[in-house]
Amino acid sequence: MEKFYITTAIPYVNAKPHVGFALELIQTDVLARYHRVLGDEVFFLTGTDEDALKNVQAAEKAGREVKDFIDEHAEEFKNLAKVLNISNDDFIRTTEHKHIVGSQKLWRACDKSGDIYKKKYKGLYCVGCETFYTPKDLVDGLCPEHKTKPEEVEEENYFFRLSKYQKKILEFIESDKLKITPEFRKKETVTFIKQGLEDFSISRSRERARNWGIPVPGDNGQIIYVWFDALTNYINAIGYGDDEKLFNKWWQTNNRIVHLIGKGITRFHAIYWPAMLLSAGLNLPSEIIIHGYVTVNGEKISKSLGNIIDPVSVVKKYGVDPFRYYILREIPSDEDGDFSTEKLEARYNGDLANNLGNLISRVAKLIETKLEGELNFEGRFVDKEGYKIEETVADSIKNYRKNIEAFRLHEAIGGVWALLTFANGYIDDKKPWAEVSDDPDHFVKTITSLVYIIINAGWLIEPFMPETADNIFKAFGFDKKIKSLAGYKFTVAKIEPLFPRLK
Repeated sequence: MEKFYITTAIPYVNAKPHVGFALELIQTDVLARYHRVLGDEVFFLTGTDEDALKNVQAAEKAGREVKDFIDEHAEEFKNLAKVLNISNDDFIRTTEHKHIVGSQKLWRACDKSGDIYKKKYKGLYCVGCETFYTPKDLVDGLCPEHKTKPEEVEEENYFFRLSKYQKKILEFIESDKLKITPEFRKKETVTFIKQGLEDFSISRSRERARNWGIPVPGDNGQIIYVWFDALTNYINAIGYGDDEKLFNKWWQTNNRIVHLIGKGITRFHAIYWPAMLLSAGLNLPSEIIIHGYVTVNGEKISKSLGNIIDPVSVVKKYGVDPFRYYILREIPSDEDGDFSTEKLEARYNGDLANNLGNLISRVAKLIETKLEGELNFEGRFVDKEGYKIEETVADSIKNYRKNIEAFRLHEAIGGVWALLTFANGYIDDKKPWAEVSDDPDHFVKTITSLVYIIINAGWLIEPFMPETADNIFKAFGFDKKIKSLAGYKFTVAKIEPLFPRLK
């Protein structure tokens, strides 16, 4: 088996999770499940970033002890992963011992390379981004991400020699040794690098950090800057600092390491992180995949606008797979996209109830009532002439894989629904309910062709909607462990509708 290591970014725990991070979790889960279906050995990591100043400020505003506040919110993110049926192999918290050990180890490795130095500094700091900005980075004097005015900070900090690695990082990205997907994000990153990279602050005074975070090795008066700390979670979870064998397996000898992140943190992952790894003499990730933002009724998600969508509540109302389907189908994978309950309900009734659900019900009912609940599958009965069923399915699979590999998940799942629409058209044209008495041989051919489409569609649906795929297979008595359909006996019993229409 080939190895495939994939991670989400780790969100701050200053508030409950919203629909934007739910999108990232689900997208990453699709890629992890897809590679498992291919037979790869997969490690899927997510977690929480708990050492940020904004977490401390949120706890203080709530009148809570910082640790209790952070523990509570971290559990909410853990619960979200469960609610969304996310197949992560680990959930790392940056307050864990293994993360602290690994973060300090990377600091020492970079220091040993001569890339860390201390100096007094005055700059513009955005707490929301947890980063310093230069005046040229601002838009009308405001942080480009949060549209807030940064505070002026002056103190003595440690710095990392980012400028030293400008040429190497540029070479990695331009050659696709470090692939950035989609292509237009790669071009943006290259343009930014060519403008010149400046060394960046990697610590804060213990006083400004509110005595919260990981101490700088050898200097107890300084706390490791949140990004220099947080980014190391990707290696700490797989043994950096405490399990060399595990770390070598998943990082140092693995050429498929993928980070899936939101567009607002591209600089940290595509520039800072590779430089840190180069300094420490470690392997680089193979790909950074960047998604856009979720808007709500055309507006950016914002507490002040009161348009925060709680994904747990949405799942409770509509079900996990309808939510997964909607957000994967409706939101373009690499661009911004809008969320609305009206569109979700329209997708539910149109795509899930009328298209997929209706197809499964009709075919299962015909097998149950006309074939005594059994169908012995023989490939020679698959329609290879007018409708070219096998060719249509093969083309669908080919396009599906191409779209997933290019991170066009919305197009991949859209292609599956095109196949289901084709199947519904086929059943309407063939009218098997009439064929069963007029031409029994053609009836068997029609039903065999439909089952062939449905089982293949089930496999394609599985990474996107795992519960639904299992229900499809269960409806037809299909064992996922078999290697070939030849001679397989499908057994159908009376089934409940997969997606009852919303009223």
